[in-house]
Amino acid sequence: MSQAQDVTLTESPLGGPLPTGTGVTLGDGTAKQYRSLWSNAWRQFRMHRLAVAGLVVIVFITVACFVGTMIYPRGIDDIDFLMTSASPSSTYPFGTDALGQDILARILWGGRISLSVGFLSALVAISVGTLVGASAGFFGGATDGFLMRLTDLFICLPQLPLLLLISFLYREKVYRWADAQFGDGNIGIFLLIILVIAVLNWMSTARLVRAEFLRLKEKEFVEAARSIGARQTTLMFKHILPNVLSQIIVAATLSVGAAIITESTLSFLGLGFPSDVPTWGRMLFEAQSYFQFYPYQALFPGMVIFLTVLSINYIGDGLRDALDPRKTR
Repeated sequence: MSQAQDVTLTESPLGGPLPTGTGVTLGDGTAKQYRSLWSNAWRQFRMHRLAVAGLVVIVFITVACFVGTMIYPRGIDDIDFLMTSASPSSTYPFGTDALGQDILARILWGGRISLSVGFLSALVAISVGTLVGASAGFFGGATDGFLMRLTDLFICLPQLPLLLLISFLYREKVYRWADAQFGDGNIGIFLLIILVIAVLNWMSTARLVRAEFLRLKEKEFVEAARSIGARQTTLMFKHILPNVLSQIIVAATLSVGAAIITESTLSFLGLGFPSDVPTWGRMLFEAQSYFQFYPYQALFPGMVIFLTVLSINYIGDGLRDALDPRKTR
């Protein structure tokens, strides 16, 4: 009787993707079931308990922030001077701040800002890094030299001091411009923070993608596509880039956590969003004066930042192990 075995292939022997569940019967009657790279990655990811726990936590926090604000009965601007600095209770689960504002409502609303900054700045940084790295690795020569020297220049920049300086110099100008253009100056601050964080965090992705392009552009499948007249953009984005997606996904995941920390640091130092926008870092900034007597005002925002970044990092670890062919089991 034939015996089924699981084998993972990233492509078929003839080239191109292999459909999930493809079965092959060998000459000795042994049946082998092939799994695609992505189905095997999901199987490996599920075996990483911390990564799965991190995924559950980050999904819960994201849903709570974006959906909870619509169903939670209190708003971020509701002020009750009779309930200033109230301890956590059934009425106020996370207590209130010095103005009597519900801390849970402000955490949920601020999470929308902090998470959006994290995801969008990571998306911009990964896009820029991928484009720079792909161009440098594929074209080589003078293009590679120029782009890598530019990358080295950005790596040498002191990121946090430069971020603070740019925010200090241009925050008010951008706020007034956005207020005149869109009727809300906070949109300008939002875009400024995303762009500055992204511009200062694309370099590691660029170096990673460049190394992979240098390795893959000499492979047989690329030479075959080149020999039949495939254009350079087709070679870059259709043949080589899909083989680098696993590394890019891992880098993007880790970039989200770093961006959330950066935004929280900026807001904590008072150079992020204005005081009427309750981001997690801004809540820590406002709570520091009352920490000795009302520590919960800083504890809950800090805990949410900690859990969010820790969960994202665990997800990144799980993805790195799941997408590493050397760890296939």
